[in-house]
Amino acid sequence: MAAKPGIPKGTRDFSPVEMAKRNYIFNTIRDVYHLYGFQQIETPSMEMLSTLMGKYGEEGDKLLFKIQNSGDYFSGITDEDLLSRNAAKLASKFCEKGLRYDLTVPFARYVVMHRDEITFPFKRYQIQPVWRADRPQKGRYREFYQCDADVVGSDSLLNEVELMQIVDTVFTRFGIRVCIKINNRKILTGIAEIIGEADKIVDITVAIDKLDKIGLDNVNKELAEKGISEEAIAKLQPIILLSGTNAEKLATLKTVLSDSETGLKGVEESEFILNTLQTMGLKNEIELDLTLARGLNYYTGAIFEVKALDVQIGSITGGGRYDNLTGVFGMAGGSGVGISFGADRIFDVLNQLELYPKEAVNGTQLLFINFGEKEAAFSMGILSKARAAGIRAEIFPDAAKMKKQMSYANVKNIPFVAIVGENEMNEGKAMLKNMESGEQQLVTAEELIGALTK
Repeated sequence: MAAKPGIPKGTRDFSPVEMAKRNYIFNTIRDVYHLYGFQQIETPSMEMLSTLMGKYGEEGDKLLFKIQNSGDYFSGITDEDLLSRNAAKLASKFCEKGLRYDLTVPFARYVVMHRDEITFPFKRYQIQPVWRADRPQKGRYREFYQCDADVVGSDSLLNEVELMQIVDTVFTRFGIRVCIKINNRKILTGIAEIIGEADKIVDITVAIDKLDKIGLDNVNKELAEKGISEEAIAKLQPIILLSGTNAEKLATLKTVLSDSETGLKGVEESEFILNTLQTMGLKNEIELDLTLARGLNYYTGAIFEVKALDVQIGSITGGGRYDNLTGVFGMAGGSGVGISFGADRIFDVLNQLELYPKEAVNGTQLLFINFGEKEAAFSMGILSKARAAGIRAEIFPDAAKMKKQMSYANVKNIPFVAIVGENEMNEGKAMLKNMESGEQQLVTAEELIGALTK
């Protein structure tokens, strides 16, 4: 007996209904991106490992899916290399390519490669899958879609403001209540400076970023393991646990970071973004959260994260400013800022809260029952007119029993059925049945179209 097929952990199949829901997500996000003047691009699923490595920090590099070279990948590898069992070293020789970890680094590579064709500032969006060799768990997958929007070639903080407006608009359209969290890597750098651990900024931000996942005690333990002094950890506590309104937090930070030029610059940037957004009438809450670190090395300014308020799940959107990302590809001064919607987590949230509009998940609107060759030929004429009018319609391909065809309509949640028998053909009409109410009426092709396009 053949073994039952399976799929890799952390990946999923999606049924037609699920795909309708996912397309509702993608289309909603795409429509909002278009409102703000963003244009779509795509990049390959695989990139050269040299493009990807070193851009996500040590932890991120470990999560890259590497692609084994085709052909004789043992050529150039010595017996000594094999016997060393050094996985990292062998992988570097076996693999030249990897699946993309996110869409931001490939975008930076795209900008550098196509700089002569691009008009700056360049506002692009990208909706494609990414892959991470992570441990699968609720809300975390190894293959998932990101829906990114980035602006590159502009230092203006109005870009950050507009991206937050996009976030607010998208989740308002979805009907999901969220909290938009904002911080600034310059503030975190300033904090590292005033506690005397400026050279440990990466270790500090990676640890702080895990606060809501592993708790304060474990964060402090991780900080100590990274060689950060007890005195510095003690100084850090009241800062990362700072509470109050956004204005109160900013006022406190101005005092706490008074000796850090970088830190004060971060406060100034955050104040501009928050104050400007306050005049925009956002529908969702926005909060300055000093525990937000987003443990990726390339962020240099504002950072964002979005949490759903009515569902227990991780971040459903994130992003930030990355002033020097294109520099690693030989293009200095490529300032950028972007956000990424986690479509798979949004899918789960919308499912749990049952927020999909009915029209978003309905497929076929009208099914023609097939009674035989003559009836099917007559039905096809009306069917063509219905489709030309934009009605999603189909005909059952076989002259099966009526019960089977009606069952097909019920299972697919098709709201209307057209019945064409000898009597209907003689009158040049069809019997239109509303599957929800059971009501039937004899109609012409034009009347049928009118009933379904109201």
